[in-house]
Amino acid sequence: MEKFPNITPLLQVTADGSHTISLPEMDEHYHSINGAIQESQHVYIEAGFKQIRKPEIHVIEMGFGTGLNALLTAIASETQETKVIYTALEKFPLPQEIINRLNYSDINPALFHAVHQAEWGKVEPVAPSFYIEKIQIDFRAFDFRDKYDVVYYDAFAPGKQPEVWSQELFNRIFAAMNTQGVVVTYCASGGVRRMMRQAGFAVERIAGAAGKREMLRCRRLKP
Repeated sequence: MEKFPNITPLLQVTADGSHTISLPEMDEHYHSINGAIQESQHVYIEAGFKQIRKPEIHVIEMGFGTGLNALLTAIASETQETKVIYTALEKFPLPQEIINRLNYSDINPALFHAVHQAEWGKVEPVAPSFYIEKIQIDFRAFDFRDKYDVVYYDAFAPGKQPEVWSQELFNRIFAAMNTQGVVVTYCASGGVRRMMRQAGFAVERIAGAAGKREMLRCRRLKP
């Protein structure tokens, strides 16, 4: 697999006691310093995953990162008694030595380790209701071969990674969505809102996680 770039990932404790990853060279974090778990639960689980009520839900995450979103989705799938097929795209998987130090294992040790030990490039069952496929790839090169109910758009901020916040990519995501499917992201910038609307989504600005006034939830309303 392609190695993590020549950047130093550092663990940082956030306001809710959970870890984020700091990338000093980019002046960027994987999760909010106001609470990593709180942000992930609010943005991706409550505003995204729990909005879909189906016996089988297909989720795609743009940016696997620490695996926190996948872990919380696996837990939610058990609570909802819903089967989840989860696809995670990540160009640069974190080094194992960093993963081993993340304190997310405190939430559910068995699921945390199962999510991270799942083999890359294969669909792996990590719980009775949760199947994950981790794919090492640039978002822009991915062939959206499935139809998705939920998209977690968790890339670095547009100012840090503008190439993956593009009209072309949002158009392709819209085409790969099931009707009534949702895209959720912490980002609420005007430029992203306009591109999502241009792609065909109905766009809502809703309350963001702690420390952030707004986030976006975008729905594909029509077939």
